[in-house]
Amino acid sequence: MANWNSIPLEITYEVLGWTAFISWSISFYPQVILNFRRKSVVGLNFDFVVLNLTKHSSYLIYNAALYFSSAIQKQYFEKYGQDQMIPVAANDVAFSIHAVLLTAITLFQIAIYERGSQKVSKITIGIVSAVWLFAAVCIFIALPSHSWLWLISIFNSIQVFMTVIKYIPQVFMNFARKSTDGFSIGNILLDFSGGVANYGQMAGQSIDQDSWVNFYGNIGKTLLSLVSIFFDIIFIFQHYVIYPHKKAQVSSKLVEEEHTERLVKSPEHPESENV
Repeated sequence: MANWNSIPLEITYEVLGWTAFISWSISFYPQVILNFRRKSVVGLNFDFVVLNLTKHSSYLIYNAALYFSSAIQKQYFEKYGQDQMIPVAANDVAFSIHAVLLTAITLFQIAIYERGSQKVSKITIGIVSAVWLFAAVCIFIALPSHSWLWLISIFNSIQVFMTVIKYIPQVFMNFARKSTDGFSIGNILLDFSGGVANYGQMAGQSIDQDSWVNFYGNIGKTLLSLVSIFFDIIFIFQHYVIYPHKKAQVSSKLVEEEHTERLVKSPEHPESENV
């Protein structure tokens, strides 16, 4: 396994890595706190949360396996060279564990708080079911030949795929409601910071080793940063430019019905008591 050539770059690598970990980890809390304060999850897309849980679960499997398994590390060195460094750091594993736990808590909030008429779509249920069925099949394929590096690369590919699609339901929901009300922008700003720091960490390692294997040897981490940054910019644009300070649009019919109901129940209409 290769060693660091530059102490400053090694320090920078660690600082950026834990900066990404802290930013990404804290990014889950604004939404959880917002849900708790409102006692409502209206405005948060359920498909986004379910897809996110699958994404982080598969990413945890990849990170933990590559970081802790000597057998998988051996296969990695055989494929990419003994002079390379393992592209998963301790902060990657710590982040994945934390992400799974916080996403599960968000799902619990969805179950207990006011959620309106929203449900998890059948499309999302189908995607998640198909993904885990595919993963199970790959496990049975890898067992006879002990192709562990190939197997965890499948989980890495799954998390990349889920990262690409998980934001889409929330983007369209914000567009349909013409509002980001109920969806925490704090989550997005921290996620953006984490993505930039994560990409910078990988760049620092590549510069030190004078090799870009770090990027395509862990393509999942590379795409994770780039895709997250891309969608975060969209959310930031929606929140601050397109729908600034706008509450979700409510149909005029619903407003009229609520107004009528208040009039009927008011003391000025005692005849309503006999209805």
